[in-house]
Amino acid sequence: MTQQSTGRRVVTNMSLSLDGRYARQDDPVDMSWVMPYAVTDVARDHLTSLWQPATTALLGRVNAEGFLGFWPTVIGMEGADPRDEGFAKWLVDADKVVLSSTLREAPWERTTIADRPAADVVDTLKADEGGDILVLSSASVIKALLAADKVDRLALTIFPVFLGGGPRLFDDGLPAAQWSLVRQAAGEHGTLSLVYDRVR
Repeated sequence: MTQQSTGRRVVTNMSLSLDGRYARQDDPVDMSWVMPYAVTDVARDHLTSLWQPATTALLGRVNAEGFLGFWPTVIGMEGADPRDEGFAKWLVDADKVVLSSTLREAPWERTTIADRPAADVVDTLKADEGGDILVLSSASVIKALLAADKVDRLALTIFPVFLGGGPRLFDDGLPAAQWSLVRQAAGEHGTLSLVYDRVR
């Protein structure tokens, strides 16, 4: 039986290739391998289920620049999927915390810059009232939180491609942990969404 922690949950979301990579080795910012699968119903529904109970987005600087540079442009875009537009509106309106040692002030509204370890930041956030704290595809943040055993819900979309190299999300040396599968879905092109809760 899954034992839920009290208060706010730290929920991490990441897309992975079938061979466990989250980026290409030769071009880590090229996410073209994700695009055919990210627009499937299973991927869109997966993301929707994660942001709806969340009130805070936690991002690394690089992902913040990418997400906050693109997603607001989807609002009102002709032909936009309502789920994409819903996520875009949520991201604009949500409280955002960006982990960065180089940014001094945020160029985005409702955003706080934090130059502290990810584990310390989520401890502070969990002490406040609110919904889930959603970590959006920021590998360095997710890795730090997994290493500190601070993740309450682990959400993954698995895309049926081998990248053949590149960084892995799950490094050796993570603390031993048990997880309970709470949701799964398979969709077009073999896209698979998985949601696990940490058993404590």
